[in-house]
Amino acid sequence: MRLGLIGLGRIGAFHARTLADLDAVDSLVVTDAVPAVTAAVAAEVGAEPADSPAKLLASGVDGVLIAAATDAHPALLRAAVDAGLPVFCEKPLARDLAEATAVADAVRGAPVQIGYPRRFDAGFRAVRAAVVDGQLGRVHTVRSTTLDPAPPPRAYLAGSGGLFRDCTVHDLDTVRWVTGQEVLTVYATGSDRGDPMFAELGDVDAAALVLTMADGSLGLISNSRYNARGYDVRLEVHGAADSAAAGLDDGLAMRPLGPDALHPAGPPHTFFMDRLAAAFRAELAAFTELVAGTTASPCTVDDALAVAVLAEAAVTSLREGRPVHL
Repeated sequence: MRLGLIGLGRIGAFHARTLADLDAVDSLVVTDAVPAVTAAVAAEVGAEPADSPAKLLASGVDGVLIAAATDAHPALLRAAVDAGLPVFCEKPLARDLAEATAVADAVRGAPVQIGYPRRFDAGFRAVRAAVVDGQLGRVHTVRSTTLDPAPPPRAYLAGSGGLFRDCTVHDLDTVRWVTGQEVLTVYATGSDRGDPMFAELGDVDAAALVLTMADGSLGLISNSRYNARGYDVRLEVHGAADSAAAGLDDGLAMRPLGPDALHPAGPPHTFFMDRLAAAFRAELAAFTELVAGTTASPCTVDDALAVAVLAEAAVTSLREGRPVHL
């Protein structure tokens, strides 16, 4: 098949390399707002450069991937769907909830997949299977962790929408997906004891959330922009009959202590592109199946919209110092 990729920044260029290596992809068309970037990535992966998103959409592609800046997502999503093309779009749908709701309403029913790669991580999928199969019994607690090794650049933070909309959304999606439960209550707290830019931007560099699920189970989320040992993504699910975890591998970015501690062989994961490399590949392979019409979207616009609602609830909870009931 012939795919188009719009946006060739850090994650877009990473996706270009992955797509170029997938057997299902015969040809790739790429474009970026910076022409020199378009040319460089096209040359690196053997893709065809396009001068603009409009020209890419008109180039005979079978499907489109959107990895451009968040503010561009709504217009690009609409344009691709209007062109009758299956679309993969990186999270989030939009920068704010109102626009996310509008674009979800506009493209609902079209073949659209939103990028939440933990759904394709082998360990996370195994934990979800254990929950679905009833192996853990009645689930009472879910813990989801995302710890970045260092803060992203100020320019990125300024356009990201903040920790909850940029980072916590992955944990929120994980909790919903793994448990199959909707969140009824969100309580969030956070701090900005690191670089002054977080306070200046009205953001936090560390956060903790407590979620109450529809069945009464609890979700606990931990996030930080400062985890010097490496990139740490983990999931724990505790049930009345058993417990299971994902992310406790040899790249675990945490140093166990104590005489009987089990030490990971290392080295620690350095960033999401090495920790989740296999998941990203599986995620894009799933999109090729969506383009081929052999599967439904594994992460719909309604999934992404539900997560956007929870992220906004976390923002409100932090600002007002109270639980938010949904």
